[in-house]
Amino acid sequence: MKTIWEQSREFLANAFDTLGLAWWIEIVTQNPKCTYYFGPFLSSTEAEAAVKGYVEDLEQEGAQGIAIDVKRCKPDVLTIAEDLGELIDRKAQPAFGGQV
Repeated sequence: MKTIWEQSREFLANAFDTLGLAWWIEIVTQNPKCTYYFGPFLSSTEAEAAVKGYVEDLEQEGAQGIAIDVKRCKPDVLTIAEDLGELIDRKAQPAFGGQV
């Protein structure tokens, strides 16, 4: 069960995302050739703190050639699997509700 603080942060992150002001982590891997977006976050500091967990997960799945960029953006899709020629559109979940 989420606390009022967590619910408020989630609401703000979604509002910032709607306005294009949220911070996202963009991770590009060379093998497999994919682009992943994780977020939204309220600040770049919050996003930077979450990077390690996402990178560890991708490394455990065998991803190689990992490049990371924390930026303000509004991704249309959260996973782009270029090797497979597909876009995987999953409903965004605020990162603070999951891994940190």
